[in-house]
Amino acid sequence: MKVEITKALSLSDEQTSLLEMHSMLNIMNVLVGEFYQIGHLLGNKKLLKESISHCSEIVSALSDRRRAIERTNRIDTSKQLIRDNIRSVLDAKRELFDSEQIQEHTSNIESIFNILDVRVRELLARAKEPEMWIRHEIRTLTTDFINVFTAIERNAKGRYRIVYNIASKHSLDYFVNFNINSIDGDTIYIPAVLHDVMRDLIANARKYTDLGGTIIAGLDDDGEYLCYVVEDNGRGIPSTQIEQVVDYGVRAENVKDKETKGGGFGLTKAYFITRQFNGRMWIESEESQGTIITIHIPSRSRAGSR
Repeated sequence: MKVEITKALSLSDEQTSLLEMHSMLNIMNVLVGEFYQIGHLLGNKKLLKESISHCSEIVSALSDRRRAIERTNRIDTSKQLIRDNIRSVLDAKRELFDSEQIQEHTSNIESIFNILDVRVRELLARAKEPEMWIRHEIRTLTTDFINVFTAIERNAKGRYRIVYNIASKHSLDYFVNFNINSIDGDTIYIPAVLHDVMRDLIANARKYTDLGGTIIAGLDDDGEYLCYVVEDNGRGIPSTQIEQVVDYGVRAENVKDKETKGGGFGLTKAYFITRQFNGRMWIESEESQGTIITIHIPSRSRAGSR
C-alpha cells in the first residue's frame, strides 16, 4: 500500500529541538552502549558511571535549543572528560588494559568521536543557517554513506556483515546498494539537513530488516527535483499505521519488540524536513514484505550554489 503523507505535524519546541539534534542524540546513545560494554568486561556495568552520567546530561540538554547548541560548542571538553574517565578506570584494572576486547571498545569510542566531530560541525553550521544548501562531490558523499554502514557494522560487534557486492553475500549478510546521480555530473546540490535524513532512513531500513536482508537507496537530481528513495525487504508497516508512523515517537505495532538506541523519530524528522523544503513524501509498505520511503524536494536554483 502506497500512501502520500500530507498530515500536519504538531511539535513542541522541545520536540523540534530534538529533531534538529537527532544525530547528536544517536551518538550519545551509542557511546553509552560502549561504556556499559567496557564496564561489563571489567565486572561492573556502571564502572564508567561518570561518562554515562555526562552523556545523559548532554541528552537532557538537547530538548532545549539554546542549551543544546551550548553543549555542542563544548564537545571537545566532553570528549576529554570521557577519555580521562576511561583512562582512570583502566589504570585501576591494569591487568585487563591490554585485553583485545577492551582495546576494541576504546578504539570504537575514538571512531565515534571522529564521527561526532563531523556531526558537530554540521549542526553548528545549520544552527546559523537552517535552510542552507551544500554542494557535495558525489564520490565523497558516497564514501560518507559507506562509512555510516561501516560504523553500524562495527557497532554490531560481529553479529552481522554488510556487503556491497551481491557476489560477496552470505546468507546472514546485509546487501546494500547505494547510488547517486546528478544533472551536474560529479557533484550534487542538496539541503544540508537532508544528509541527516538520508543517514537516518538508511539506518532505520537496516534496523527493521532481518539478517540476510537487502537495502537499496538512491539519490537523484534531474534538475527539477531531488528524489531520495530507500527500499528494504524488512518487517514493513501495517497498512492502518502508515500515516501514523511520522508522528513524534510513534512506532508501528509490529516493531515494538525491536530494541532501539535511537530516539524513535527518524520518520518524523524525514517528514518534517521534507515539508520544510516544500517537498512531498510517500511511504509504500506491506507487513512482512518491506518498505519504500520516497522523498521529492524541488531543486534549488544553481545560481550562487556552493
